[in-house]
Parts: sequence; C-alpha cells; structure tokens
Amino acid sequence: MTIGVLKEIKRHEYRVGCTPAGAKAFVGGGHSVLVQKDAGIEAGFDDPEYEAVGASIVDSPKEIFDRADMIVKVKEPQPEEYDFFHEDQILYTYLHLAAERELTEAMLKRKVKGVAYETMETDAGALPLLRPMSEIAGRMSIQEGAKFLERPYGGRGVLLGGVPGTEKGKVAILGGGVVGTNAAQMAVGLGAQVTVLDVNIDRLGYLDDIFQGRITTLYSSQAHLEHVIEASDLIVGAVLIHGAKAPHLITRKDLSAMQRGSVIVDVAVDQGGCIETTHPTTHDDPIFVVDNVVHYCVANMPGAVSRTATLALTTATLPYGLKIANQGLEAACARDSVIARGVNTYGGKLTYKAVADAFDIQYTELSGLM
Repeated sequence: MTIGVLKEIKRHEYRVGCTPAGAKAFVGGGHSVLVQKDAGIEAGFDDPEYEAVGASIVDSPKEIFDRADMIVKVKEPQPEEYDFFHEDQILYTYLHLAAERELTEAMLKRKVKGVAYETMETDAGALPLLRPMSEIAGRMSIQEGAKFLERPYGGRGVLLGGVPGTEKGKVAILGGGVVGTNAAQMAVGLGAQVTVLDVNIDRLGYLDDIFQGRITTLYSSQAHLEHVIEASDLIVGAVLIHGAKAPHLITRKDLSAMQRGSVIVDVAVDQGGCIETTHPTTHDDPIFVVDNVVHYCVANMPGAVSRTATLALTTATLPYGLKIANQGLEAACARDSVIARGVNTYGGKLTYKAVADAFDIQYTELSGLM
C-alpha cells in the first residue's frame, strides 16, 4: 500500500500525521511512504529524517492524493483539498463530520473511505485516538483561560491561584471526561477553586475520590449550571458525545448572568461547541467577546504544542494505521471492531449514525457494505 503524509494546511496547524519513526514502521511492513515537502518541519521533523527511513519527499499535495492508497493526516481536509479525493482512497484522520456538512458531502460524492480517529471506540467505550489530544486540550484549556483572564486581553484581571489575602479564581468545568479531568488537574495545580459538572454520578464519584476533596463535583442540573454560570471566572466546555454534535449547555441568554470579563474556553468547538455563542477561532486570533464574556474557541488547540501533540497522537494512531495498511481496510475492520467503528463513510454511504442524524442523511450499516 502507498501511504501519503500531507503537510497540514488548516490555519495554524503545526502537527503532522506521521513521524519518521512511523514512516519507518510502514516501510518496514513493505509499504511505500510519500511525504509532502516540509510536512513535519513545524513539529520538529525535517525531510532528511523521513528520507533516511525510506520515505520519498514529494512537492505537490495533489501528487500525494493521486498516488496514495491511504492518506494519513491530523485534521480534517480543507475545502481546497476536496477536489483531490478519489474513489476508494482511505482517509485516516480526525474528521469531526458532524460539524462539517460540506466535507461529508464531498467524501460521499467521491466515495472516500473515511476513517475518523475520534469515533474509533473500544468495546468498553474508550476512545484511544481521541484521548491523547483530549488530555492536551484539557490541560491547555486552563493555561489559555488563565492567560485570557488577564485584563490586557479583556479578562476580569483574576489570578486563578490568587495570593494570600485574596480570593482564588473560580473554575467550572462542564464534563468530567478526559478533557475535564485534565483541566481539573491543571486548575487544581494552579490553586483555583474548581467545580466539575457531569450527568454521570459514577464519574463524579471517581473524580471526588481521585482529587481527595480538592474539587467540588456537581450533578449537571439546570440549577447547578445557573449557579456556576453566575459564580465562575473561567468556564471550560468539555462535553463530548461520541462523533455527534455537542449539546448547548450555555445559551446566549445565560451570558447576561456571567461576570464581566469572565472567560469561556469551549474545547468542544470542533464538534459544534457546547456553548451557543461559540464558533471556531484560530491561534492567531483566538478570542472574541460576546456580552462582555471572553470566548476562546480554537478548534485545534493541541496544534500549538505541535511536537508534544504529534508524538502523543502518532503513538496512538500508528498501530491501527499499520493494521489497515497490512491487512486492507475491509479485513482490518473484520478483525478489529475499533477500526470498524472509525469508518464514517464507505462506498458513497454514510456509515456512522450520529453524523447521519446530524444532517438527516440516510445511515447505512457498514457490515452490509463490506
């Protein structure tokens, strides 16, 4: 199989989908690897490192699309890449199709085999390819939120940890999953007052146990949401519904109850966001203000720490990528349910129900197509 590694073109995306070590593993399995020129440079991997392990450097992204059986990426393809798709090509990357109708339709039209990192799920419900980026995004949510609470950025001028004789900053985290847990760890480390809300009582019990009373856990009822909206300096949106559009837990009307200069960091923005007023932003223009509330909504937060994020991501994606390359997608899906659950489009059909529901497009069971 020919593997294509593209240079990411989403604004301020610095990660790369395959490291030289990953390329070496593919080559060692008997595959050809095409790497777009300078694809890894922003993550600290130079072209000669790829060439040294047997990969070929290619100037044109179109040539990679034309020649590759499987494209390995980080972020969803951008509109200027849609015309390069070809039938039966495997696209192995984060897709987040529930928030990308145009991309979904382009993949269906070209009959691309879309394997989405974010929907590859174990029998136990874990998301092994989403987890490392969720860990990074959760930690960064507090780092970025703390910065934008500073007055020069329009924030309240609050130091999350406070100092002796002052009140500590208040952080509310909506969702106690991987993002929320990592956000809580960072916020506790900074000395903030931390509240985590979730609808899963067992998860709240787990968090209460591991944090040993250093955080407050609340069931995510409307009354509790209203309380934290009014009281918090920083709110982190960390709600994830596997492969589906995130629910809006905070509405435009709710912003009027928030304190002037408080900050919202919506980590779920790449799935549509869990705050009604959020929309995707970029690292060079990360914030906007609505009703005196600062919104940070960068859709590719881990891209800012590109080397750490690339190493964490590719450690998780490479083993499954090798299975697809070595066995072919169909055989890999038959043998590994995690890979099968990652297939969102196949043969011009939509094979992931949450995405089909989001766009009211017919859903087709993958097992009936392979």
